[in-house]
Formats: sequence, C-alpha cells, structure tokens
Amino acid sequence: MSFADSRSPEVALSVEGVSKRFRLYADRKTSLKEAFTVRRRRDRYKEFWALRDVSLDIPRGSTYALIGHNGSGKSTLLKLMAGIHRPTTGSIVSTGRISALLELGAGFHPELSGRDNIYLNGSILGMTRRQIDVALERIVDFSGLQDFIDTPVKVYSSGMYVRLGFSIAINLDPEILLIDEIIAVGDEEFQRRCFDHLYTLRRRGVTIVFVSHSLPLVQTLCDRAVWLDHGRIMREGSALEIADAYLAQVNAAERSRLHDDEADGDLELAEVGRRGTQEASVTGVEFLDDAGRPTLVATPGLPLTIRLHYRTSEAIDDPVFGVGFHTEAGVHLSGPNTKLAGRHIGRLCGAGYIDYRLDRLPFNPGQYLVSAAIVDDGMLHVFDYRDRAFALHVQPGRGSPPQGLLDLAGKWSGPAGGPALAVEQTPATTPGERSEMAG
Repeated sequence: MSFADSRSPEVALSVEGVSKRFRLYADRKTSLKEAFTVRRRRDRYKEFWALRDVSLDIPRGSTYALIGHNGSGKSTLLKLMAGIHRPTTGSIVSTGRISALLELGAGFHPELSGRDNIYLNGSILGMTRRQIDVALERIVDFSGLQDFIDTPVKVYSSGMYVRLGFSIAINLDPEILLIDEIIAVGDEEFQRRCFDHLYTLRRRGVTIVFVSHSLPLVQTLCDRAVWLDHGRIMREGSALEIADAYLAQVNAAERSRLHDDEADGDLELAEVGRRGTQEASVTGVEFLDDAGRPTLVATPGLPLTIRLHYRTSEAIDDPVFGVGFHTEAGVHLSGPNTKLAGRHIGRLCGAGYIDYRLDRLPFNPGQYLVSAAIVDDGMLHVFDYRDRAFALHVQPGRGSPPQGLLDLAGKWSGPAGGPALAVEQTPATTPGERSEMAG
C-alpha cells in the first residue's frame, strides 16, 4: 500500500489492477525437529490466486461494502487495503489514516493489559501518547471493560476482544475505517451501539469499508458496493443495485438446488402428525406462481397459489378444505379454510384439486411449513390432516426486505409535519382467514 497526495481528493482508496497469489503447500513442516530430520526435498505447493485484476475507487466519506460468497476474496482485499498483505501485482493508494478491525484480537499482544494494548494500537496508527491519552477514557467507556482494562488480554473472552478492538478502531479518529464481519461476535446491546456509532462516523465524513454477508445491512447502511466472485469483480455500483444482482444469483442457485433435491426425493418432510379416517385424503400440495407454473420458491409481495390435491374413497357432501402456515419454529401464522371464506364445495367424489390464491404473499423471506386438511361441514370429523408436511421457501425480492415475519402492506400518506396524517392498513388476510384452521 502507498500514500499519495496527488490522488483526487474525492477518492479515499484507489485499487488498481490488484492480484494476490498465495502458495498452498502440500507438505509443510510443522516443527523445527522435522525441518532438520526429514530428508530434504523441494517443498511441493500449488498457487492459489485469491484476487485477479481488481480495480475500484472508494469515494471519500462513503460507506462501501464488499460482498460475495465465502472464499470470494473479500477479506483478502480488506487486508491488502489495511497493509497486512502486499499485492502480488497492482497497487493500492490511500489518502487518509486507516484504522482496521479485521480478525479477533488482531494487533493485540496477549501478555499486555487492555490499557497497554490501547497505547500499542494507537502508536501503530501513528498517534502520539497525548492523543491516545485524550481518547483513552472514551475507548474504555465504549468497550464497557472498566473492570478488566488492566487485565492481560489473553484471559479475555471472544466478546471482550471484539469490544476492545472495535472501541479502539472507532475512537482513535480514523479517516478510513476497515471492518470485517467481526462485529457479529458481540452481544445484541453492543452490536446496536456499534451501528449507532457507525452512523455517527458516516455523518462526520469517515470512509467506512466493510465485509458483510448481511444484504439488508448493505442496503440500508452503504452507498456503494462491489460484488466479488472467485477473486474477480462481478459488478460494482450502488449498494441497492449490487445487492439485488447478488441476491438474484443466490436465489437462482437455491432454486436449482431445490429442484435437484426434489428430483432426488430430499425435500420430503417428516410429518409432525397425520390423522383422519381417510374417506378423503390430501394427496399433495403444489405452489404455483402468477403464471400458474409450479414453483418451489416464492417471493414476498407477489401472487402465490397453494393447490391442494385430493382423492376420495366415497362420495362426501360439503367437505371443508383448509391450509395452515407455520414458521420453522412452530409459530402458527394463519389458518384459512373454505367454510370461513363462505365457499361451499358440494358433493365430492373421486380425485381433483382446489386452489387457495394469495394476490400478494405477506410472508417475509424464510422457510415456512404448510399444513393441509379436509374435514366435514361441522368441522368436527377429520378426514385427513397433514400437519406441517410441506415446505414453502420464500426468497428475498428486490430492495431492502421488511422486518419481522409478515409484510402488512400498509400505506403511509400525508406530508411529515403536516396538519394531519392518515394511515391506511391493508390486512394481510381477511378477518375470517385469521381464524384457526379446523383441527
């Protein structure tokens, strides 16, 4: 890494034609004794290119994300920016003081206390002792380690490491802050404080570059992003655009996997329970997209049809069909049925199907379990009840996903601060559909 004042003041980090090669040794010696006693021969290794011809400019004052699958080169690129590794080819130019939090305990001396490590890290960043003195109390308060600050860090837990490392990184007045997804190790309260402080740093104009697998975080926190795949840049641009493109590829890969699993019979679920007298039985459940095509995955906000296939062994008058939706944790979300909807089936005989259509799927991304049932008109006698026997996969759509389990599809109206605000809420289901399914 190099520093240059000739760079555009609008660019904090400039990466030009960077490639990084590592040697992977097949038979590396693990001890000094082995190095002297084992017969000398040329070490065997193969070359691995973690990055290939990567070029990008990170604007000053922006929050920039590196996304991609595990092993795509994100962390390697971050370490090159921090100066931990040197590029095999190409150059990285920065115009500001860099502070980095890349690995648990990176830069800590295990025998030194937390206080001494604060001074050690500050001096590495080029700060004077007086500057560190000014920041010391702020660092200790933010970390919440007042009772342990004079204890050697070798006895710290992983959470304490993260607290101290992050507190040092953000409180020593960085101009460029590099963060690997290490914050996730901290507890919930500390993570919230970290993100609150990151927003404060953004407002102060600090350039933040971080690796993350959380696409909602990338979409809400970042201005721009780059998508890496096997060490090469796939796309670079606005955070929303890049997250959507990456998500589309992940969704396509999951669809392919699910179809392969279906072909191999690996999607069959162990039913929680099946009961009933079987005069009428549910022989299967299909999920259909808006074009009526069978699908294994659904998207929030788009139409979805749940098709129940049935077979009867004798004629049945006015049966009631129902479906139930559960989370993987067993939370019952809804249980609509034909009787509550005012739909009378009449006499049923033989085989066929019945559809339940959702004009817009209210479920947020995740996996849901679907139950299916056929009962008599009095909803007392159960012909067939297949409890949580079918899996519905809901993939993220475009844009930042809503929070929680359900998208209520409410609408905001009225200018903020105006004389009146009206809120229209479109229920995800009708009042009758919110009732429990029979059985």
